[in-house]
Amino acid sequence: MTARALASFRLDGLVSIITGGGSGIGRATAELFAAAGSYVVVADRDEESARACADAVAAAGGRARAVALDVADESAVERAFSGVFEREGRLDVLISNAGINIRKPALDLPLADWNRVIAVNLTAVFHCARTAARHMIAGGRGGAIVSTASIMSLSGGGLYPNIGYQTAKGALVNMTRGLAVEWAPTRIRVNAVAPTWVRTPFIAPLLAQPELVAKIEQMTPLGRLAEPLEVAAAMLFLASPAAAMITGHTLPVDGGFLAQ
Repeated sequence: MTARALASFRLDGLVSIITGGGSGIGRATAELFAAAGSYVVVADRDEESARACADAVAAAGGRARAVALDVADESAVERAFSGVFEREGRLDVLISNAGINIRKPALDLPLADWNRVIAVNLTAVFHCARTAARHMIAGGRGGAIVSTASIMSLSGGGLYPNIGYQTAKGALVNMTRGLAVEWAPTRIRVNAVAPTWVRTPFIAPLLAQPELVAKIEQMTPLGRLAEPLEVAAAMLFLASPAAAMITGHTLPVDGGFLAQ
């Protein structure tokens, strides 16, 4: 019984697509999933970073393929996901991690910037999810979809203005609930992870401000920022059979930030 329970955290034989997989949380997730037995498709707008991640997975003994993909391009998403399904005969896991951020005060935020943040962080996540779900349903095995939300999904922030990102990520949390309920009869589970600030290139401008980093650490009960692998571990749990009874949930990985 114990051995079976431990084995349920693995992804042996499963096919996973990870968007934004070329760096940061996405790359850590790709490497961890491959180590757990999954064939990993590393999808990223930066083809070079996607290739570097896939090469690193292969060097470690895993199986991966790099795909250049802009998740905001509807037809490109459909071609990429269909290509994976046709080649592998299945699609089991989608990690919807690609995202952007434009940090400007609401009164100064151009509508074009607002639209771009919503398009990538919300609309593209929806389109990726339903495209993956269609293939999961066609495969007849169900599947798991895990999206990257944020502690800003569940908080008003306050350290700096970030209204477009907060709005998109907040909507993502309720979209996760809605899709989980709608797709439960097809055995597709839909969850999200809500990370705190993670030491990745995505927040490089913030990491360059020691006073801001110190403030974040002070506001976090565990007293530090997160590392990419710590978020990837939560992704692995939610994507794995170990979480077979979990759907519609958003799991904070935040060092206690939201518990205050």
